[in-house]
Amino acid sequence: MYDVAIIGGGPAGASAATFTARAGLNTVLVDADQSITRRAWIPNHLGFPDGISGPDLVDRGKQQAQRAGARLVTGKVVDLEGTGTAGFHLRLEDGTTLEARHVILCLGVNVELARKAGAAIRPGGEPRIKEVVDVDALGRTSIPGVWAAGTCAGTSVHTIVTAGDGARVAINLISEIRGTRHVDHEVLAPAGQPRP
Repeated sequence: MYDVAIIGGGPAGASAATFTARAGLNTVLVDADQSITRRAWIPNHLGFPDGISGPDLVDRGKQQAQRAGARLVTGKVVDLEGTGTAGFHLRLEDGTTLEARHVILCLGVNVELARKAGAAIRPGGEPRIKEVVDVDALGRTSIPGVWAAGTCAGTSVHTIVTAGDGARVAINLISEIRGTRHVDHEVLAPAGQPRP
């Protein structure tokens, strides 16, 4: 059983997976490769002064999550159900099943899986975003153990914002699991010395 399953490998999902994996949580990132970011040219994502294509940003995000220790599974999650104890069953379109103690939904513009799982849905606030998953200030949905981040949770569709929201929700989840506020920073090595 995974500690955390993150559904959706766009900027929010890859960011969340990077943080949970770096925190030592056994993390699986399940991605159907349907992120709307794949159709975008992004001229305003910090760190890319010349802009970056959506496909490149998504691919780099998933690579970073894998380097941090997350397992990447390609597939579409079609069912999300509680196990009856502490955790969730995820069933993929191809019949594969995964289990996780916690789930972070990073579904982009499609909230159908959240609705099917029983999460509360509310009207969206962004142009062309009709519905979003209803979350509290930390990113928790109405289903205990299921969190949501990024566009599906009502955050702006801009990639820098959704990536930040994925990190924020992951940090909140890690903090709740550990019972103390999680911080993930490293200090630069002095000039001329290798990075640890």
